[in-house]
Amino acid sequence: MGSQFSKQIERRKAIAAEKKALADLLSASGDLFPGSDYHPPNRTNWISQLGDLEKLRLSQIVWPGTHDSATDCIGFPFISRPFAQCQSLSIYDQLSIGARLIDIRIQQDRRVCHGVLTTYPIDHALDQIIKFLSDSPSEIIILEIRTEYGYEDPPGFDSFLIDRLGDHLIHHDEAVFSRTVADILPKQIICIWKPRKSPQPPSGGALWSAGYLRDNWIDTDLPNTKFESNMKHLAQQPAVTARKYFYRVENTVTPQADNPVLCVRPVTGRIQPYARLFISQAFARGFGDRLQVYSTDFIDGDFVDACAALTLARMEGKA
Repeated sequence: MGSQFSKQIERRKAIAAEKKALADLLSASGDLFPGSDYHPPNRTNWISQLGDLEKLRLSQIVWPGTHDSATDCIGFPFISRPFAQCQSLSIYDQLSIGARLIDIRIQQDRRVCHGVLTTYPIDHALDQIIKFLSDSPSEIIILEIRTEYGYEDPPGFDSFLIDRLGDHLIHHDEAVFSRTVADILPKQIICIWKPRKSPQPPSGGALWSAGYLRDNWIDTDLPNTKFESNMKHLAQQPAVTARKYFYRVENTVTPQADNPVLCVRPVTGRIQPYARLFISQAFARGFGDRLQVYSTDFIDGDFVDACAALTLARMEGKA
């Protein structure tokens, strides 16, 4: 008992030290970056409000993403939900506040899940996406759907996605990265399907394969450890103008079994306040040109504004 108590004390000290490290960095360096004072007048259509879409290339966009997007109704309220919920807004509302990458995990019966907990059928999520795109015809999104670890792929799911999303899909073509938004519209969805065992989507088809959205996720609840890991891996990427895949940084940390705090919101809250600091430090360390997909738990307006601001700065040649 005493040994376990001592371990908990040490864990709390480690977490406090890591939070202080980020707070001290923010205090010393600030969180400004090129264009950081910009705030879109209407986040729902922030891409189309940036100006001439014939000048905005896909590679210039900084895509604000949501991590485990379809967990707003997962589990039972006040019982299992706090341990698995990463977003409190519906997918439609996430898109309306400005999210432009949606991350959905499914199991073999086409129900959305997070680990062992399940929620609504995938159709419910897709209906919200289609409604948003119908309401905002000049916006483009990335939709990532993957089979959750420990589950089998749903049979025929690639054909199902193509049938459901058909006319909205931006077909796989690496030339898309250098095209402008105006060139790509009215197509609106880059859909990346990541099965566990089934064949990957073929080149040139309606869906994109797993290799077109990459990341270097680490499982930790320590905010400075995650912050610096994100920095290290981002630094190893080519500039966005020189690569033909999306690279994601997740400004999140994850509850750990050996820590008494197991609910997602207070744990991920250890790193959330430092979203702008990360962008600022990426520029200070010489690789701000590599940031592209930037995801968070419990997305809010300021997170979207930061991504929109950097997108506009790139479009104007300031970053």
